[in-house]
Amino acid sequence: MSAALDTRFDTACRLATEAAAIALRLRPPPGAAQATLKGPQDWLTEADGAVERFLSDALAAAFPADGFHGEEGGPARPGRLRWVVDPIDGTANFARGRDRFCISLGLMEDRTPLLGVIVAPALGETFTARQGGGAFLNGTPLRAATTRDPAQAIVEVGWSRRRPNDAFLAVTRHFLDLGCAVRHGGSGTLGLADVAAGRSDAYAELHINIWDSAAALVLLAEAGAALSGFLDGDGAWTGNPMLACAPALAGPFGAPPGIPAARSA
Repeated sequence: MSAALDTRFDTACRLATEAAAIALRLRPPPGAAQATLKGPQDWLTEADGAVERFLSDALAAAFPADGFHGEEGGPARPGRLRWVVDPIDGTANFARGRDRFCISLGLMEDRTPLLGVIVAPALGETFTARQGGGAFLNGTPLRAATTRDPAQAIVEVGWSRRRPNDAFLAVTRHFLDLGCAVRHGGSGTLGLADVAAGRSDAYAELHINIWDSAAALVLLAEAGAALSGFLDGDGAWTGNPMLACAPALAGPFGAPPGIPAARSA
């Protein structure tokens, strides 16, 4: 599997970079959102479909036996190995001409994440990781933060339209009451990548989808972050609550309302 995984990793890096170029070419200018609303604050742009079609077709050509699962509902394909794609994570940011968005490309074997590539082209950042091979940002190795005191922690809380606003506010208050500085950046994938990079001490969300997290899960594991049981139950297909944090903060953070506690590897 090692040689086959190496080939897939190299291909994923190349295709994610090419997909990012498509996204940049189609990015709207700043101003009113140039997108279609699928639901409250759930945007769909021309780039979402174009990037997903490009990746689906290119991966099918390179690895015809592999499965494919994309956010935008294009044709899914079964396979022992399954590519999981978010063509544009942070679409609301993207639709307004903001820089915090990314292309996320992960490979899973059943419920086991094998590799991940996350490209944030407007930020000039590429995150890469493969199982047992470490996690990197633009080629530099990553480790989760060593923060121990919640009062020194930066925490991002993701918002999901699948959960009531009161539940989101309860999670936010949980971290505020611990003395954390709470942020919301509009991209769950990059929020998780920031934890792997040690730039943030935690990311929490009441429901995050597998396409938002498949690539980031490899980054987090390889960077030594603590994780809740996101892949438990049907998480590998339908998503789950998520807490990812610096390992020394797993105990002090406990279980935020509606989210299981994180566990160190």
